[in-house]
Amino acid sequence: MTARRLSAGFCRSLLLLVLCGHGMPSHASDVPYVPTPMNVVDAMLGMGGVGADDYLVDLGSGDGRISIRAASRFGTRGMGVDLDDNLVSMARAAAMQQGVADKVVFEARDLFDTDISRATVVTAYLLNSVNLRLRPQLFAQLRPGIRIVSHDFGFGNWQPDRKITIDVPDKRYGPPHSDIMLWVMPADFSGVWQWRLPGKGGELQYELRLGQKFQMLEGTALVQGRPVRLSEAQVRGGTVQITLIDDNGVRRYSGQISGNRITGEMASNDGGQPVVWQAVRIKTGKMDISAGATDFIVAGRLIKEQL
Repeated sequence: MTARRLSAGFCRSLLLLVLCGHGMPSHASDVPYVPTPMNVVDAMLGMGGVGADDYLVDLGSGDGRISIRAASRFGTRGMGVDLDDNLVSMARAAAMQQGVADKVVFEARDLFDTDISRATVVTAYLLNSVNLRLRPQLFAQLRPGIRIVSHDFGFGNWQPDRKITIDVPDKRYGPPHSDIMLWVMPADFSGVWQWRLPGKGGELQYELRLGQKFQMLEGTALVQGRPVRLSEAQVRGGTVQITLIDDNGVRRYSGQISGNRITGEMASNDGGQPVVWQAVRIKTGKMDISAGATDFIVAGRLIKEQL
């Protein structure tokens, strides 16, 4: 967690507010610098599945330890961004000392004015309200399947795909443990999809009408114009899994999206071999990434943060 260095007393008060769930400033310059413990760094890199083929962007990079650890351990290339010139200089010196200056660069700049579209992994140790302001930028610039890993602070009503809690005996504030959370940038599957498959009595026309809130899907399914049960619909990156239950039994679909087409397999509960499945989107929708009713308590009053 980093940006402009604040007074020690203010930092302690600010962090106590965080732990109590209170509202935080939404500007990157208001984020205090708190070094990420090294066991948390390792857990974040593990959660993100960081490897040699990744390009890691660390937002609020501080002394550069996340990017440098990834580069030295896995050969990961990347970039760290921080507002504090002194911290950026420190990170550059550390990268040089550890022999990874050819793999990672550090820039003194505002994270909200940073192009992160090259990233395959994004890491952050920011405040909740800063993450909320950052969220539209992530959806605007990152491709489906890109991993985002955050330490302790989330993205409002965008729930993580995975979360773990680890012991952190040397943590500088709050209880001696940390939450590590992973989000996988979802593709937009919303809209109306159609496909045809053999069934009882011949070929059947399927239609799936999906709405999407972040990675969560909901909707209705029709077979030959009649409603059937949609018992599962999950998104992870550009992959979708759907389970329909009708007169033909339980049918489980999995596939990868490419534009307005899904290509994958359908497996039924009759023990037969999976068959090729292709669906075409005949009407596009729009994924909902709005903030919803995320409220913050500031100075004893309940307010709604406007993004």
